[in-house]
Amino acid sequence: MAHSSKRFDAELNLVTSRVLQMGGLVESQVNKAIGALVDLSSERAAEVLGVEEQVNQMEVEVDHELSRIIVTRQPTAVDLRLLIAISKSIGNLERVGDEAARIARTVQRLNDVGVSSKLRLPLSEVANEAGMASSSLRRSLDAFARLDTDLALEVIKGDKSIDQEFEGLLRRLITYMIEDPRTISSSIDLVFVAKAIERVGDHAKNLAEQTIYVVKGADIRHISMSDVEAVIR
Repeated sequence: MAHSSKRFDAELNLVTSRVLQMGGLVESQVNKAIGALVDLSSERAAEVLGVEEQVNQMEVEVDHELSRIIVTRQPTAVDLRLLIAISKSIGNLERVGDEAARIARTVQRLNDVGVSSKLRLPLSEVANEAGMASSSLRRSLDAFARLDTDLALEVIKGDKSIDQEFEGLLRRLITYMIEDPRTISSSIDLVFVAKAIERVGDHAKNLAEQTIYVVKGADIRHISMSDVEAVIR
């Protein structure tokens, strides 16, 4: 993008880099949280919770920087769209961090109540859903970094698969509870974990939508997929 000021250009690049840094941090949180769940590791869960405050602080710092840029630079057109998109994106990333922390706290709770190794819990299936959501988040960050609308569209289309995986996992968890009542408490915890993962996918989709907003200047929320594709073309 061409800007009227090299300093302004540098400021935009810096704040965008901070968003991507924040995105990488929350992606790592999600992956560590799922690893903690699969291994039922309270130690790894504690690592996830240990960076929660860092993510929150990054959101505040980026938000303050955005306010300063808008007031001092009075950006127009695509630059203003980028700043608006960044503002919305850091909120989504902070909520991804919240979901990772929620998963980590669930791991600690499962360990506190002493989950029996004899209980047949679908931890690997939860991890599969998490892998899909984590991949979606990573690709949405790549799309944002490169302002790649085609990749952003792939992320948006892929959100349906994550939703379907969540629905299938929910059905399987209900079956586990019916077949073995001893799993009811732990399975309910996993329902909330699965929902947290599904929300990570939602936030990745939101980030992809912001990429399209920056490039095309169109708000594609709540419109049909055919209309989204028409915007990109």
